[in-house]
Amino acid sequence: MSKILFPAIDLKQGQCVRLKLGDMASATVYNDDPAAQAKLFEDQGFAWLHVVDLDGAFAGESRNGEAVDAILNATKNPVQLGGGIRSLKQIEAWLEKGLARVILGTVAVRDPMLVIEACRAFPGKVAVGIDAKGGTVAVEGWAEASTLGVIELARKFEGAGVSAIIYTDIDRDGVLAGINWQSTIELADAVSIPVIASGGLASLADVARLTMPDAARLEGAITGRALYDGRLDAREALGLLSGAMRQPLWSAA
Repeated sequence: MSKILFPAIDLKQGQCVRLKLGDMASATVYNDDPAAQAKLFEDQGFAWLHVVDLDGAFAGESRNGEAVDAILNATKNPVQLGGGIRSLKQIEAWLEKGLARVILGTVAVRDPMLVIEACRAFPGKVAVGIDAKGGTVAVEGWAEASTLGVIELARKFEGAGVSAIIYTDIDRDGVLAGINWQSTIELADAVSIPVIASGGLASLADVARLTMPDAARLEGAITGRALYDGRLDAREALGLLSGAMRQPLWSAA
């Protein structure tokens, strides 16, 4: 199965930004037109789009709905959205607008049964976002720590129909430190749900690492700052994943 590289659009006050270590005060604006950014990613050859409503994650409800609507109108690619989605009503409303899948984070910790119910109601349309800081799960836009372990939380959803788990190491997010491969692969090996790596993708070496045998169960990875800063070339990365390029040497970060 070909791996998916998900370019990320993080929304803050209607703009496309990137954070460092989940800190809203450290946002760097990369594009004030998220819809144009979405179309650019499609034109570059990406097959999916990962969108996060950062303001919504803190507020517990949508705060960048107009920007998301514009993104959905601008791209033919399937879009997954997380941030502030906390009820079945919100899930249904977003899916009716054309999202490929919603990502449930805080509510997966607070109300696991809602996730299970959502999976029954919307088969294949529900993913779970697990954001970890110091080995435990963080919630409310990464502002609060819980006492749950990552694998402990993930196993609550075995057999429920969750389409994917997006696992983010907050300590690496936005700082180009390389993906936490050890923890990500441990999670993928512990559950049957497909896992998407997030947080810290730094270069083509991380993309190559995704193709190694022990990462076979990963669905793909999310890329943000490296792509925006030009450290990761879209053509090279997608070519590598499609097998068109020879894999470069990599080092596990």
